[in-house]
Amino acid sequence: MRILVTGAKGQVGCCLVEQLKDKVELLAIDRDELDITNELAVIETVQAFKPHIIINAAAHTAVDKAEEEVELSYAINRDGPEHLAFAAQSVGAAILHISTDYVFEGNKVGEYAETDTTSPQGVYGESKLAGEIAVAKACDKHIILRTAWVFGENGNNFVKTMLRLGATRDELSIVGDQFGGPTYAGDIAKALIQIAKCISLSDSVDYGIYHYAGLPHVSWCEFAEVIFDSAVKQNVISQKPSLTSITTEQYPTPAKRPSNSRLSTDKIKQTFSVEACDWKAALNNIKAYVG
Repeated sequence: MRILVTGAKGQVGCCLVEQLKDKVELLAIDRDELDITNELAVIETVQAFKPHIIINAAAHTAVDKAEEEVELSYAINRDGPEHLAFAAQSVGAAILHISTDYVFEGNKVGEYAETDTTSPQGVYGESKLAGEIAVAKACDKHIILRTAWVFGENGNNFVKTMLRLGATRDELSIVGDQFGGPTYAGDIAKALIQIAKCISLSDSVDYGIYHYAGLPHVSWCEFAEVIFDSAVKQNVISQKPSLTSITTEQYPTPAKRPSNSRLSTDKIKQTFSVEACDWKAALNNIKAYVG
């Protein structure tokens, strides 16, 4: 099986490369090797490699910067995925594309299902939704994987920020009225690879949109509690800082955050036998997130 991974140096991309190397014929590229917003370059790369599956882990994920970098956000989150999807269609490949909880308004009671109405509240979510639509139109064999609250050993994320702050501060104020399922990048990679295997082994695949995220659902403040408990237990920090739960209004940001990012993972479990991410287990080696 030949797999092309874009965004290979990102949080999920690094995990994909680590899990796929030596197991498939792999072409893993990042933006310094392929600008996915360059349609001609994408077509040339795909036509030359002729992958069976393209996994697009490239994205403009700076949520607040996106409010100013509108053109760049749409170029990376909509146009790039569209180019990859068209190229996939041209060689008969499937495309697996990562999306986000930000496509929803974030005010629903309970978990969001794949069939729920989308209503993004900012440029990041709008550009990612545009990417979903573009991918679905351009390639018949597409899987759109929406996820949320991604963290991992690579790149910038909430776990790393908490560990950095916790090492120098005795008290921290963390938002407690936004809820979601933290999701380990390595488990997202594992889910994508499981889907890729299913595609390679079957002519009958239920293509479309799927949700993949972690359980149990928590607030950011509750997530921080678990991070610091793990860090103290594993001697990464000597003392847990005192945490104060604050409201979204008390921590204003340029882009609006969803108050509810809970994603239902029932469909992906039923279709591909992929279990929800056990994010607490992903913190068992918390030293890997330091530095």
